[in-house]
Order: sequence, then structure tokens, then C-alpha cells
Amino acid sequence: MNVTIPHEHFMRLALREAEKAARLGEVPAGCVMVLKGKIIARGHNKTETAKDPTAHAEIIALKKAAAKLGDWRLNGAVCYVTKEPCAMCAGALVLARVSLVVCGFSDPKRGGVSLFNITGNTNLNHQPEVVFGVLHDECLAQFQAFFQERRKYNVST
Repeated sequence: MNVTIPHEHFMRLALREAEKAARLGEVPAGCVMVLKGKIIARGHNKTETAKDPTAHAEIIALKKAAAKLGDWRLNGAVCYVTKEPCAMCAGALVLARVSLVVCGFSDPKRGGVSLFNITGNTNLNHQPEVVFGVLHDECLAQFQAFFQERRKYNVST
């Protein structure tokens, strides 16, 4: 019997990853990579902690998933991410051949999907399906609360 686990379940786990990032003072983005209904990797932002501009939640999760599977091709994988991927992360998801990207909320100012259309670009050799709005309110509230707190103390990110 093949039981389908709802997107909300994995997005809640991505929210937990985002909370880990927030506790570190990082922008609260979290990611969970799933293959055949099982978690193969998790990640949260660590750009400040690692002093690495590529240490986004999606990149960290992609690297872990590839290492676990022993292959950079993640055909059939689903990426759950609390915030729409940036251009770098959207490009990496396309290159890794992730099948589905599930986003909590969109980022029309910086989004690799909604602004740059990287995942839908037919000039590229792969176009993952993208779903927006899973646990939208919770994901957006977590993100907004982080920046409200930062502004309160005038901390730049």
C-alpha cells in the first residue's frame, strides 16, 4: 500500500529547520528533501555562521541528498522549502533534476521562480514542477517575525 504523505507534513519539518536558522541569527529558511516519501536530507541557512554566500538551506540539503544517494542527479526528489528559492538555489534545483519544488511563500522581489523563471525556462534541460502556498501563513509569519525582531534592534542582514 502506497500512502501519500501530505505536503503539509514535510513543510512543517522545513519550518523546524528554518527555526534552527533563526536561533543562529540566520535568515529563517528551511529545506527538506524527500524521495519516495522518505526524508533524504535537511538544511537551514548558514551563510553567516559558515561565512559562505552559498550556504543556503536548499544548497545544504542538495549536497547532503547527493552525498546520501551517491549521485548528483536527484530525479524523483521533492524539495520542501519555506521561502521561494533565490536564483542560485533555483538553478541548483534545476541542475540536480529535482522533480518538484514545494514553497511556503513566494518572493517576487528576489525569487528564482516567480521573478527569474529559472524553474520554468525551457532553454534549460529540466523544469521541475513548482507548488506555492503550502503552509503559506506559517512560513511567511516566521520570516516576518525574524525581520521585525532584527529591525527592533537595528541589526543588518
